[in-house]
Amino acid sequence: MDGFVLGGVSSGVGKTVATLSIIQALEDAGYAVQPAKAGSDFIDPSHHEAIAGLPSRTLDLWLCGEDGLRRNYQRGEGDICVVEGVMGLYDGDGSSTAMVAEALDLPVVLVVDAKAGMESVAATALGFREYAETIGRDIEVAGVVAQRAHGGRHEQGIRDALPDGLEFFGRIPPNSDLEIPDRHLGLEMGEEAALPRDALREAAESLEAERLAAVASEPPAPVTPSRTDGAAEPVDATVAVASDSAFCFRYPATIERFRDRAELATFSPVAGDPVPDCDGVYLPGGYPELHAAELESSDALDELGRLASEGLPVLGECGGLMAMSRSLTTAEGDRHEMAGILPADVTMHDRYQALDHVECEASEGTLTARSGESIRGHEFHYSSAAVDDDARFAFETVRGDGIDGEHDGLTEYESLGTYVHVHAESGAFDRFLESIAN
Repeated sequence: MDGFVLGGVSSGVGKTVATLSIIQALEDAGYAVQPAKAGSDFIDPSHHEAIAGLPSRTLDLWLCGEDGLRRNYQRGEGDICVVEGVMGLYDGDGSSTAMVAEALDLPVVLVVDAKAGMESVAATALGFREYAETIGRDIEVAGVVAQRAHGGRHEQGIRDALPDGLEFFGRIPPNSDLEIPDRHLGLEMGEEAALPRDALREAAESLEAERLAAVASEPPAPVTPSRTDGAAEPVDATVAVASDSAFCFRYPATIERFRDRAELATFSPVAGDPVPDCDGVYLPGGYPELHAAELESSDALDELGRLASEGLPVLGECGGLMAMSRSLTTAEGDRHEMAGILPADVTMHDRYQALDHVECEASEGTLTARSGESIRGHEFHYSSAAVDDDARFAFETVRGDGIDGEHDGLTEYESLGTYVHVHAESGAFDRFLESIAN
């Protein structure tokens, strides 16, 4: 599957809107589009899926490694893969957009905010292309998409200024309908605030779909096969996954790994669904703080607390950890009772408490790692957890903040709550499935 990467000159330049508009333009031209996201984000991919109708692939070198990156890319489907970058093209420690483009050997289409510039757009693009050579980064900046650019003289001025070797792939016209509302953690989710199709189709008319399709190329194959392509056998286990607006941060690869190796059931704690008959529960991250009242009154959390105390393994990531705790206090000061599995009380804040790629080393065997093993992931949360003095942690943080600055992986009964989000390529979910298998 051919593809290209959309790199921004900075954060906030409009990469997500450009990505969605380009997906629409390619689909209107008859191409089946596979969306993807460089970096560890959950929110932008939800907008990709709302428009493309396919889960967006997560492409993060820190989480997946180079081979895992290529394997995850190859699990996509379609004619062309459109990869939305993270932050500015060269920004990011451990997995910048430029690093992802280099690992996949894909060309970069630069998204430039042209609202107040014409010839300067060309100068910016030229600088980004030449900077790659300066730092020895083997990437090709193929051309630009002009964000917030008008037609006529504005568009023509940008076209005329671009030097040889930098193509003009079109523009995204200014349009108030092409704005996605945001909140803490980023944009609102795609199922909440999907951009209107008519506005995207209007933007697509100003993009040059065939030129974009022509610049796409195919990445090299991974050196080693996927662990799910015969290397990891199915296990005799059923995993129940919380899935609703409070628990919505799930990588497609995680669900695929569960389906490849075990039986999968889903339930909604917000709706009060009973916990399915299962051998283990996965509570992904999301927005439990926005649904704290519903969760407090949900029979599902009460049942989950009881089952965990009886030995059912429960794995919670970030928002999952929050729901597993004794209480959750919102930023407004409202305290809500949670499942009570973990000896912790969680409080929301107005500013994020941690944001980084992380690495943890298991100080004891746990649901996602054997003693001495290291796992890589990322953390991004606005909450903090106050834990009991005798709380037991499974991980020491090699990089990142974790729960208390030095540790992560709060354990109780057979359960584990962590601020770390991991990808299926880390092997953590294979360990989880093997831990709960009959």
